Amino acid sequence: MQTQEIIDSYQSVIIQIATPHGTGTGFFIKEYGLIITNNHVVSGNSEVVVSGKVFPKIMSPVIYTDPAYDLAFIGPPGGVEMPARNIAKENNVKDGDRVIAIGHPYGLNYTATEGIVSKAKRLQNNLNYIQIDAAINPGNSGGPLVNTQAEVVGINTFIIAGGDNIGFALSSDYIIESLNEYKPFLGKLAVRCASCGNVVTSEMIEDKSCPECGTKITLPEISGKTEYKPAGAAAVIEKILEILGKDVKLSRRGPSAWEVEEGSAVIHITNDENAFIVSDAHICRLPKHNIAPIYEYLLNENYDLEGIFFSVKDQNIILSSLIYNQYLTLETGTEILKSLFTKADYYDNLLIEKFGALPRVTDD
Repeated sequence: MQTQEIIDSYQSVIIQIATPHGTGTGFFIKEYGLIITNNHVVSGNSEVVVSGKVFPKIMSPVIYTDPAYDLAFIGPPGGVEMPARNIAKENNVKDGDRVIAIGHPYGLNYTATEGIVSKAKRLQNNLNYIQIDAAINPGNSGGPLVNTQAEVVGINTFIIAGGDNIGFALSSDYIIESLNEYKPFLGKLAVRCASCGNVVTSEMIEDKSCPECGTKITLPEISGKTEYKPAGAAAVIEKILEILGKDVKLSRRGPSAWEVEEGSAVIHITNDENAFIVSDAHICRLPKHNIAPIYEYLLNENYDLEGIFFSVKDQNIILSSLIYNQYLTLETGTEILKSLFTKADYYDNLLIEKFGALPRVTDD
């Protein structure tokens, strides 16, 4: 198959995963009805935010973890039809094979990089990994490594820091093994014991230990009982989002970042504990013609607005707020963000209808 054909065939099954600690990637395998990712992507969370091209952001449970293989399975969104993609049943990857790594590096929506297999079997921590030169970065973890037959031959797992495109994907052999071990317990919360390799469900666990070898183990639901609790300015921001009627869990994009949709606008909030809380509402874009009237309008609005302001970066019109971290209070923060959310949607529509501004560009 051609590279573009392969990439297109995976668009609907690549899943973006967000937790209070960061973002990662997963992929849906219809045969098992599961989203597959790395354990380190979801570690310490009983549920995570998942989103894809065919469904919006939702919370979905982590139902299986495998610390030894660094694998985890997540429940899929209900009522969503996604195409079937295959995992290579026998890993016959060879040195020099062409492969494609697909994922969401640094939270960037849907990125595919092509490369070759540098070493088909590279032993690391007693496991065989596929060493590749296709560029993978933080956020790619959990995404599929795909061959020229559009089969998943591995799961992108880690890179060597400072290396020049030296990445490693866990072989599909381990994915198939974990899926088959978990299949008799499909849908139940379970963990694979890192010591003896047995799958343990909540019904089997004995005093938080594996019933076969006695090793201490942690089920997803147990780790989730200690729910993530932000501190400092992050806690105030999340309280403000709750007051403004936003789903905080769906908004999280890491410990210091949130993404909120308000009508046709998308607002990105970032918190630097030592400096400012910056909130940017990306609205519309400058038109190609008659730009002067829209510039004049934005400058006049900046003169009258309090707590928020317009800026233009390249062709993009952004409505922002800037709060000095140490001056953030629940009252002032709520007032400023409420104004930003409300006016972002208002200005987006007004600038398009009255001044001919162009709609915001979104990922396909």
